[in-house]
Amino acid sequence: MKKYQVVGIGNALVDVLTEVEDAFLVENNIEKGIMQLVDMEQAVALYSKVGPSKEISGGSAANTIAGIAQLGGKTAYVGKVKNDQLGEIFAHDLRAQGAVYETPMASKDVDVETGRCLVLITPDGERSMNTYLGVTEHLSPADIDEAMMADTEWIYLEGYRFDGPESHEAFDKAIKACKNADGKVSITLSDPFCISRHREAFRDMIRDHVDLLFCNRAEMLSMYETEDFEAALAQAAKEIGIVACTDSANGAHILSGDQRWHAAAVPTDIKDATGAGDLFAGGFLWGLTHGYDLETCGRMGNIAASEVISHVGARPETDLKELFKQHNIL
Repeated sequence: MKKYQVVGIGNALVDVLTEVEDAFLVENNIEKGIMQLVDMEQAVALYSKVGPSKEISGGSAANTIAGIAQLGGKTAYVGKVKNDQLGEIFAHDLRAQGAVYETPMASKDVDVETGRCLVLITPDGERSMNTYLGVTEHLSPADIDEAMMADTEWIYLEGYRFDGPESHEAFDKAIKACKNADGKVSITLSDPFCISRHREAFRDMIRDHVDLLFCNRAEMLSMYETEDFEAALAQAAKEIGIVACTDSANGAHILSGDQRWHAAAVPTDIKDATGAGDLFAGGFLWGLTHGYDLETCGRMGNIAASEVISHVGARPETDLKELFKQHNIL
């Protein structure tokens, strides 16, 4: 039996969550509902304009791993932070969830800082993310522990991490170590704009190495460059063993070979959509690594996603296993 069920690799960020009006987005030329990269100067300027904020550890794949760990799954995470205050916060928060976190910190004398994401939440619950990657952008092959990758059932790769000078090589090293030890590879596409920057690299990786693809409708359409959702799903199903595509209030579509299931969304009063896809993947992967069928995994993903959007912040605040029991799954 392997030591880990899921090892995540991606950004290591601290989320700064602030509630704003839609007018604030317009005034600051921020496109609603997407993630945009900002430099340190922009991050500081934007932070100075917002009101009271909540700072919690984040990062897309880190949120997924935190969700699996909260469920009792055996997890580890690989993501780069600096040996500074935010870096210590990130490491402490993730370990407190039960995940193993051993990525070497960048030294205090490097020029860049621990990354942070300014999440602007509008009254409709939509989030607009302004991300300063900082040192997490410099995740390199040296940060990949091949023994750890070989000792996990699944690795979970974050699409956002494609924005980095050595990240593709780091992913390649992790995939090779995992696959050589009969492990499996999952990836989340993260964002349509991220896909547009790296579409060919994504397509090559998905076709050649990925066993499970996570995405939402917009990302699916962007990946296959079509407005025909059904055609995109069909194409993905030809290339990947399992496809798990979320579709907002329409639930999630799960495909494997010529089989397909639909998992209905869980009606929820949305407070903050941050982390919905992250926790969907967390619930799904926990179910998959605990022997549940794909349809049930999809239901678990939707329940976990509904919990995280019911409050501000991208980490679960309610016992997810108890919620699964309430929905007659466990």
